[in-house]
Amino acid sequence: MAYTLGEIAERLKAQLHGDPSVQISRVANLSTAGQGDISFLNDAKYRADLSSTGASAVIIRESDLEHCKTSALVMNDPYVGFALVAQMLDTTPKQKAGIHPSAVIAEDAKIGSGVSVGANAVIDSGAQIGDDAVIGPNCYIGCNAVIGARTRLWSNCSVYHNVKIGTDCLLQSGAVIGSDGFGYANDKGRWIKIPQLGSVIIGNHVEIGANTCIDRGAIDNTVIEDNVIIDNLCQVAHNVRIGSGSAMAGAAVVAGSTSIGRYCIIGGRSVFNGHISICDGTTVAGATSVMRSITKPGTYSSGVPEMTDHKWRKVMACLPMLDEVYKTARKAQKIVEALNDQKKD
Repeated sequence: MAYTLGEIAERLKAQLHGDPSVQISRVANLSTAGQGDISFLNDAKYRADLSSTGASAVIIRESDLEHCKTSALVMNDPYVGFALVAQMLDTTPKQKAGIHPSAVIAEDAKIGSGVSVGANAVIDSGAQIGDDAVIGPNCYIGCNAVIGARTRLWSNCSVYHNVKIGTDCLLQSGAVIGSDGFGYANDKGRWIKIPQLGSVIIGNHVEIGANTCIDRGAIDNTVIEDNVIIDNLCQVAHNVRIGSGSAMAGAAVVAGSTSIGRYCIIGGRSVFNGHISICDGTTVAGATSVMRSITKPGTYSSGVPEMTDHKWRKVMACLPMLDEVYKTARKAQKIVEALNDQKKD
């Protein structure tokens, strides 16, 4: 697969500097690129690599053009350009349309045109698979579940009953959508399971990472709106809502009935308490514990940076004394304030 630089420039709507007939077949880093490769510069700290790169072309901002010694595509956001050209040159294998002989499909399931169903996949009664969707090997699609057109499930995904997934979505291997939420009542030490009667509704252009679990709602639905991206190993509990355009990095955990707004950025290993709301446009740094609702957009952090083990032990030893230190500091502050008042008199 190869494109001319002119074809790429047209697709990216970029300003071309150099030979439009140059053949491009791969994407590479500035420092390792060679002939036939295209690279990009998005961070000025890598500018030194720009003058020495062996790439046939680079995607850069206009301000970096004077440092470039090869053909260039000029864009306001080179990282977006990199994403678009990577899509053009994507080498990910595509599963051919058709149903593998070992797949098990219920008689009343509705399968659209151009659908691919891999080996040992199971599609249960009443399920609907949209046109050109891809169901990978060993996937399970539950009763009355709906998979939208052009949505792709890699191997070993499980989509439970009544779940609805929109168009142009991508589920990486091992994703589980619609498993039971963690709902139990305690009767004198005996746990009584509460059937989870809601479902999961996923919008269009949503991507869900490997081994991520999204629980079905207890009564109402768990909802993932359009254009949301969720990384690997995340846990989204029952009745959670994630607004459109939000992104969640790996190992983040969201407890039940929490609402995350639109265009939020959730750092990896962050944790959200249940029954809280996060407003639109919020950024939460990695390893942050969010215990209360956030009503004002901004960046929030609570993770403790790394330190030597010796220093960490000293800090941990001080923690139990913080309350007494605070009380002592408050008393000292009041004494100072009283002395200052006396001086004024």
